[in-house]
Amino acid sequence: MTDKDPVAVIGAGAWGTALAWSIASSGAPTKIWAREKEVAEAVNFSSENSLFLPGVTLPKNLTATNDMAEAVDGRRVVVFVAPSQFMRSTLASLAGSLSDGSVVVSATKGIENDTLALPVDIMADTLPRPIANRCCFLSGPTFAKELVRGVPTAATIASKDRSAALVAKDAISSRSFRLYISDDVMGVELGGALKNIIAIAAGISDGLGYGHNTRAAIITRGLAEIIRLGVNMGADARTFAGLSGIGDLVLTCAGDLSRNRMVGLRLGKGETLKEIVDSMHAVAEGVATAASVYSLAKERGVEMPIASAVYSVLHDGMDPRQAVTGLMSREAGDEF
Repeated sequence: MTDKDPVAVIGAGAWGTALAWSIASSGAPTKIWAREKEVAEAVNFSSENSLFLPGVTLPKNLTATNDMAEAVDGRRVVVFVAPSQFMRSTLASLAGSLSDGSVVVSATKGIENDTLALPVDIMADTLPRPIANRCCFLSGPTFAKELVRGVPTAATIASKDRSAALVAKDAISSRSFRLYISDDVMGVELGGALKNIIAIAAGISDGLGYGHNTRAAIITRGLAEIIRLGVNMGADARTFAGLSGIGDLVLTCAGDLSRNRMVGLRLGKGETLKEIVDSMHAVAEGVATAASVYSLAKERGVEMPIASAVYSVLHDGMDPRQAVTGLMSREAGDEF
């Protein structure tokens, strides 16, 4: 273990805790902010986040607090991992505690419902401009439970400020967590948000008993929808062939640890959305993001039939089999 500068992590869900574990394990004194008092107490006294990441022993140089100012005090790099629908309010509370030289890294994937804003937009609205201008965005195929096992993992750090991206990369990367740099913030953000919707579709297919053929078609045509919206919004199409695009999409659609795929799987087996959400401690970002993307696609005139079908199942009560029938009965056109 090597000595590294201290780092703050805002958000103590499974993914925030896993990132904090990884950063602390690489030698950086790490302070994680938890909304829940019992989570902070468990981390400090038992070295475990028993609510969101049970069974994982946390390093002794990882401590927790419910005080946001305390969490970021003396820490240049601040990793932000609150769910997208709570991002604006949490950032507003955080903004006054940041130092002028802070590098904020968003590991949040989603699109705000009311405003259709991406994390980059929310940061621009809530943080001081110099800090917002050098924000970085982390995305890629990363399951929390595998990261804390030390499984070799790779992801992308995107920023318009390359020097900030390098600072973030050095703070977060480890011997088992490899980070690549990109300047396509829009592409990296959209890939991370939209794959969750396609993962729900893949889970529905699996829950209905369809096979590998169907899942492969959903992943491939889902990627086409992601690229279509991404290019419309100014992203580089090449980004979606990378870790934050196809990499994250395949993992989330096929991996048994995927919360979004699990939501779809249970819907396909006949459970209601309320039953599923009420039984989950963690947030499946795709449920809220589906509503945002449905509105965004309509607003921008982008055809996204799979995303629209998922929205109808989640928010209009459409029967999953009816959604599949609707997709299969659409007039087939050219692939590209």
